[in-house]
Amino acid sequence: MAGPRDGTSTGRSKTRKKKMGGGRALARRPPRALDWTALPDDELLDWRLCDLGLELEGTALQERLDQLDNELERAGLRFRPYAWLSSDWFTPDGATGFAIPFFLAHTRLMRLERAQMLEVEGGTHEWCMKLLRHETAHAIDNAYRMHRQRRWRDTFGRFSEPYRASYTPDPTSRDFVQNLDYWYAQSHPAEDWAETFAIWLRPGGRWRKRYASWPAIEKIEFVDGWMKEIADQAPPVRTRSKLESVARLKITLREYYSRKRSVYDDEAPTVLDRQLRDLFSGTDPNAELASAFLRRQRRELGARIARRTGQNLYLVDHVLREMIPRCRKLRLRLAGDEREAALDAAILLTALGMQFLYGGHPEYKR
Repeated sequence: MAGPRDGTSTGRSKTRKKKMGGGRALARRPPRALDWTALPDDELLDWRLCDLGLELEGTALQERLDQLDNELERAGLRFRPYAWLSSDWFTPDGATGFAIPFFLAHTRLMRLERAQMLEVEGGTHEWCMKLLRHETAHAIDNAYRMHRQRRWRDTFGRFSEPYRASYTPDPTSRDFVQNLDYWYAQSHPAEDWAETFAIWLRPGGRWRKRYASWPAIEKIEFVDGWMKEIADQAPPVRTRSKLESVARLKITLREYYSRKRSVYDDEAPTVLDRQLRDLFSGTDPNAELASAFLRRQRRELGARIARRTGQNLYLVDHVLREMIPRCRKLRLRLAGDEREAALDAAILLTALGMQFLYGGHPEYKR
């Protein structure tokens, strides 16, 4: 599983990330005249992050930040966060801006990220906008010191609650909104706030209709009222610091990914791996890869299971999205007839879905 995202949102806010700037570079500094975009992965990995010359200006990221600015303007808010490139998504304590992972600034680095980590967090326009709205929530919270107020605590809980290394969500709960995957709002009161704000800010989100029957709507209405209250107010806190800016990160890409993978590899999902190996035990090198098979069958398989078992389609699709990258990493292949493989996959998927519903699902690493 590309998670439980083992680390589904590494360092999404409040300095919950490992520092990437320390350590000794593993390679000599490459000549800056060299075009690193044309290098094969193995050579590119020896480049230091600070030598890549990355900037936000002129990138798709800047266009998305401009869209975020327009969304804030339409919402009537005076506040604007600032952003910079770093090693991950995060909002430092007290900062009124946030960091964006460097690999989103160039398509070549996004390809490298996918090759190394199997996915690119924020790699699509929609996914990136969800994350930008989420981080903006942390920044505006810092700018107006919202979490210090009793009404914030009464709505979301205690901001001072310790961040745990993992969390076990309830996929059936309607007390929390759903913006990012893995029911991230359930991980901590600060994330509940950020996810609720993100849903509120999203244009055309129709949150009043979508969450009409959910207890979570009270939180969105709370955000709506507070944003109208501060709309024209200048934020009492303004910062310009850029913690661990990519221009100061002297580690190589190779070391960066070594550290990043270690977070995921600490607790490999061995139980799921055994189940997948039993299901996709093919040894014929010409047989279809299990990951490609599941991806091709994803929509039909998920809809069929949700319809026949009554399980939530989002939950079923979530489990499928956990299975696909594991199959890809293990290089599993179909063992026989495609129809039989689809039936066996449906049985396993149904069982895994039930485990999620009744407490057998894994904890999500932060």
